[in-house]
Amino acid sequence: MRRPRRRTWPTSSTASPPTTCARSPRTCAPGCPSCGRHSRPEHPTATFVRLQGVGHVRVHQHRPAKGRVKTISVKREGLRWYVVVSCDGVSAETLPATGAAAGIDMGVASLVTTGDGEHLENPRHLAASADRLAAAQRTLARKKRGSKRRRKAVAGVAALHAKIRRQRLDGAHKAALTLVRAYDVIVHEDLRIANMTRSASGTIAQPGRNVAQKSGLNRSILDAGWGVFLTILSHKAESAGRELIAVNPAGTSRTCSRCGHCAAENRVTQAGFRCTACGHTAHADVNAAVNILRAGLALRQAAEAA
Repeated sequence: MRRPRRRTWPTSSTASPPTTCARSPRTCAPGCPSCGRHSRPEHPTATFVRLQGVGHVRVHQHRPAKGRVKTISVKREGLRWYVVVSCDGVSAETLPATGAAAGIDMGVASLVTTGDGEHLENPRHLAASADRLAAAQRTLARKKRGSKRRRKAVAGVAALHAKIRRQRLDGAHKAALTLVRAYDVIVHEDLRIANMTRSASGTIAQPGRNVAQKSGLNRSILDAGWGVFLTILSHKAESAGRELIAVNPAGTSRTCSRCGHCAAENRVTQAGFRCTACGHTAHADVNAAVNILRAGLALRQAAEAA
């Protein structure tokens, strides 16, 4: 979106200044019937949004607004401006039933692993842009504080972070849509990501152990964007009429999905699982996803019985 600027209007008899929307004095949507016939510039293809104190601003409309526009918010990210439109009265577009249910295990090697053995790739956007981001930060460190070149370098670093954020958001949308289209019931772990990514440095009196390894794991978890993915998944599931269940993750990665034996020795490697009781072998994430699905269905049956 372009930077908001005040528009001037011709003083002819065929055009007049924009009037205040009778429905909402603060904001109104393009084409609002309460604004009058000359409330916005006439253009065959462009879209304009009227902002109080600014006037009509041309925007790049990604998709048409549905329902009744309630609020219009303007936010800035770096050098870009965005208009966020909140609508009311939009009916949910439910998807046809598939009759399938799946448990999903969140990970770093793969973003999502289902009980069917499907792995959704973790793009690792931060790791892919690490070299460019490090070079931009070194360039920023050499600039003099308060100079124009430093402000330009700051904008460059912010632009890289914004791009990584958009890439992570786009990947989360696509992964969530894949699951919502394929399954009617989706069960996931109720993860406490803030606790999982807490620093292990400790204090001077009690220093932490394996600080470097824990720091790398924290960076990988945050780069995967588990929280963003689960939030988007819940929104898409609600809109599509799917059921989303969160279960306690305790013991799901160490419990055998065949006999139920739980032991830390069952995890041979990061990706390998071998039950010490019955000898069942499987991919560790697939085994955990099966346990997650079983726990979610048990919660569902208990809720229906109550």
